[in-house]
Amino acid sequence: MVKIHFLGTCAGTEPQPNRRHSALIVEHRQRLYWFDAGESCGYTAHLMGLDLLQTRAIFISHPHMDHIGGLPHLIWVIKKLESRAGEALEHNIELFLPALAIWQGVEQMLFFKGRALDEGIGFQAALISDGIVYSEEGLKVTARHNLHLGRPGPGEPWQSFAFLIEAAGKRIVYSGDFKTMAELAPLLDSGPVDLLLVETGHHTVEEICSYVVEQKKAVASIGFTHHGREILQDPDLELEKARAIFGPKAFLAEDRMTMTP
Repeated sequence: MVKIHFLGTCAGTEPQPNRRHSALIVEHRQRLYWFDAGESCGYTAHLMGLDLLQTRAIFISHPHMDHIGGLPHLIWVIKKLESRAGEALEHNIELFLPALAIWQGVEQMLFFKGRALDEGIGFQAALISDGIVYSEEGLKVTARHNLHLGRPGPGEPWQSFAFLIEAAGKRIVYSGDFKTMAELAPLLDSGPVDLLLVETGHHTVEEICSYVVEQKKAVASIGFTHHGREILQDPDLELEKARAIFGPKAFLAEDRMTMTP
């Protein structure tokens, strides 16, 4: 079974009541796989009762603060919990990043440089590129670039990605932030999608649902996250608009919400 835990569902606005910036966990076989790491995500996950020591990989869609602001604290919490576990833990957490400077900054912030991170839980950073970036323990993640941060210069890597997550017979697309719905087509067209998790910080629910319906994409349900001001101001109205186009299997994600696709 796959579970999705929403830790933060707000776009990069000023602080909002009961909303933190973007972060979610896909849980599979009691292992945790993080997608983005907005503010206080480690704090929230721990208080939700999730075992952060079962983290296996962290995927960052792009290097904006509302998607990476909680990463240093998340790493710190994992190491703190490890020190209190009372047992030796030997595995690496893989970090898939659109820029390796993110991890370099985390190392410097937490004074990890020069310390023995190969003892116990370690961390291994890799640059994201298009294609399959992870396939372990029955979970596979495929990345696809988008134009949220524009087109890179010659020889430079893409810095913004969406992801297809496949586990336990389920296919989940997490959009990250993107420019146009057409950028998600390579992932949506690769097979039926059980759940599309799509951001509304830069798009309306009408735009998203109309694209899926009019382009006849095989999407069973849509979950909206990374909420912009329209949803924050009147969530009931926005959900009504979405369901009028897509149907009843559209929902708005809330902080500390857990679901199964």
